[in-house]
Amino acid sequence: MSLVTWQDLCIDAVDVETQSQFWSSVSGLELADVESPARLHGPTPRHTLWVNPVDRPHRVKNRVHLDVYCSSVEALVALGATVLAPSSETGRGWTVMADPEGNEFCAFVRRPGELPDYRLHGIGIDCRDPEAQARWWGEAFGAEPAYQPEHDVWTLTGVAVDDRMTLDFAPVPEPRTEPNRVHWDVKGLVPELLARGATHLWDQPHWTVLADPEGNEFCVFPPTAS
Repeated sequence: MSLVTWQDLCIDAVDVETQSQFWSSVSGLELADVESPARLHGPTPRHTLWVNPVDRPHRVKNRVHLDVYCSSVEALVALGATVLAPSSETGRGWTVMADPEGNEFCAFVRRPGELPDYRLHGIGIDCRDPEAQARWWGEAFGAEPAYQPEHDVWTLTGVAVDDRMTLDFAPVPEPRTEPNRVHWDVKGLVPELLARGATHLWDQPHWTVLADPEGNEFCVFPPTAS
């Protein structure tokens, strides 16, 4: 039995209008509310992406980033993205890019007939201990992580927006120094998460902000009454 269920995704932005327009085009989601925060919506509430205003710019490499499908790298550049590491140079199956505010994301090129309407297909999480992080979140979501030795990542499948989206926990040597600019929200009970090792950060009128064992922020909303 899971302790939490997925609610939505959030991206911090200095320029909410520019970022919401960019991520609407990249993700395939519609821009529903242009106020700050902006709301991008899709076929279900779980597809919701919020673009939240903050006053701090991107300063360090994101420890949480999005993976997207695209028709071409050039199409993303035309929208305002920047190429950081082309797949032709790294030999990997994806190109590392940055959005207009410098947030890193990975672009996977697909032929037009293979390009889904919803194009966010993964979330990458940098970790000191990826197995421990994957198991912590796996227990919270009620899922068993799988190790992918070819990429050296621990993956959770079917716990996020849809059955296709993955949470991929990868090892990195650098320590965490800044608040994340990308995070996910869940529905659950705060005391149960605190008992499992989450840390209380602060309270809002309708949700509570916690951190997982490696300090990644996430928001907890009360479970929906059945």
